[in-house]
Amino acid sequence: MFFLLNILGIFVVLGIVYLCSPDKKKIKWRSILTLLVAELLITWFMLSTTIGTWTINKIASFFTWLVSSANAGISFAFPSVMANDTVDFFFSALLPIVFIVTFFDILSYFGIMTWIIDKVGWVISKISGLPKLESFFSIQMMFLGNTEALAVIRQQLVVLKDQRLLTFGIMSMSSVSGSIIGAYLSMVPAEYVFAAIPLNCLNALLLASILNPVEVSKEDDIVYVPPKEERQDFFSTISNSMLIGMKMVIVILAMVIGYVALTTALNGILGFFIDGLTIEKIFGVIFFPFAVLLGLGIQDAMYVASLMGIKLSTNEFVAMMDLKNNILDLNPHTVAVAVTFLTSFANFSTVGMIYGTYSSTLGEERSKIIGKNVWKLLVSGMAVSLLSAMLVGLFVW
Repeated sequence: MFFLLNILGIFVVLGIVYLCSPDKKKIKWRSILTLLVAELLITWFMLSTTIGTWTINKIASFFTWLVSSANAGISFAFPSVMANDTVDFFFSALLPIVFIVTFFDILSYFGIMTWIIDKVGWVISKISGLPKLESFFSIQMMFLGNTEALAVIRQQLVVLKDQRLLTFGIMSMSSVSGSIIGAYLSMVPAEYVFAAIPLNCLNALLLASILNPVEVSKEDDIVYVPPKEERQDFFSTISNSMLIGMKMVIVILAMVIGYVALTTALNGILGFFIDGLTIEKIFGVIFFPFAVLLGLGIQDAMYVASLMGIKLSTNEFVAMMDLKNNILDLNPHTVAVAVTFLTSFANFSTVGMIYGTYSSTLGEERSKIIGKNVWKLLVSGMAVSLLSAMLVGLFVW
């Protein structure tokens, strides 16, 4: 029964996004079906084969090594803190971001990351038949994050029509940055984080093609490549990366502190009027039907629904910290779908980040395309997370 609910959920999510599409005749169903089949094969490979499991373990070991390297720098600055048996979230999950951002920027500086993104994006474009720039961007934001990926293609964004600009805004809701993965791994199982990353990438492309179908001519189907003259020298690059990483840490820390405090305050206000009422319970009711369609029982569905609401209204870090504290009490299927759902940047604050990036890059007038379609960004972000979780859920019981 739960397996059938999980399958039904995939069709429900696709159906809802289809109903929201403004131009259903332009949807390329062959591309949609091709991407879905590819995702099923990728999920099966990662979670149900020995080679897939080995691959995920090796990738997880690589990120564990990155975090341990980062901890060496943190220990130099805070030796007494890192010597404790238990280390606070700020030191264990956030500060490693400074080094990981720098590491990925070094790979980009020498063209390694750029080469990977370009080749994988080309493969996705060939398989799906969707535009090159969108396919390229879906891979790029998986490694770099939404604002960084938008910055890389800023020269091409300037010449795009508004409807296509909206596509990139919609896709940006489902990004995840390689620099954040280490923080995720300190809280939740690695296999579902790494399963979610490629699925989010493909689902962002898939659902954007339904929610905002756009015809792209061969003349317009190109990818902008920054000239070598724009590249800074090596030491300026890594120094700037470290500063960017620290700014990212401060932003995430501020959001976690602020949103946890705000949620607690809202719960206090709600409890004043109705005893026991919390924001988590409200979101639990709203998202409960979707949690059931993940193939969950009533109790687990209520809990996962509350995590969905926490992620949307605050961010995935707050929800993951909650999940971390309860993960031993949940069955494998519940853990798999919950972790997969939480592994992305889909929330209200991300909408603001995307709008701010468009505004600074394209100007206030052209950035209005995001302001007028906030609901599409939110629908896409939640739908991508749900679809990825449902696909993973098919293989974990």
